[in-house]
Amino acid sequence: MRLNEHTKLLGQRVVLVPYEARHVPKYHEWMSCPILRNLTASDELTLSEEYEMQRSWREDNDKLTFIVLSAEIYAKTNDEIAAMVGDTNLFLHYDEEDKQYVAEAEIMIATTEARGKGFGREAMLLMLKYAQVQLDVTKFEVKIDMDNQISLRLFESFQFVEVRRVEVFHEVTLECLVTPEWLAWLDTQVNLKVESYNE
Repeated sequence: MRLNEHTKLLGQRVVLVPYEARHVPKYHEWMSCPILRNLTASDELTLSEEYEMQRSWREDNDKLTFIVLSAEIYAKTNDEIAAMVGDTNLFLHYDEEDKQYVAEAEIMIATTEARGKGFGREAMLLMLKYAQVQLDVTKFEVKIDMDNQISLRLFESFQFVEVRRVEVFHEVTLECLVTPEWLAWLDTQVNLKVESYNE
């Protein structure tokens, strides 16, 4: 989605930047790990397929993505590639049954040394707040592997609730309705700072 191509989101621990072609080689290196692909339910792609995927994230109106940078490393080096620790995505669709726009959220902290530092939590909160401000979303959902207790606890802490389990896919779906009460809670959790981003 071109909505965020010139947008940088600033947090205390993380900085979110648009997914650019220069990020692809490191992202592709991450996704060569079978464990990471399993946790994210991702297919293994060739490098050229990864570049094509990056282009689709930029151009398709139903996808929104940011690369997650360690704010500390980025401040020290001013090098996005060195500071990359993961990504966060939204897949947007219109639910015909409920007549509302839904965003399926994803967060990945790819590097083991970056986990357990609150990067994923802050990155996801920034993404939820950005989407709430910029998009006409009335519900967020996530689909998480049943064994991924860290992600399940993370989204439960965001007030997402389990709505179904699909044993054949070993997957749990959690949802969160965008209500005035939830938005008030979100504002207590994150302060969205937006800057202009240029390559």
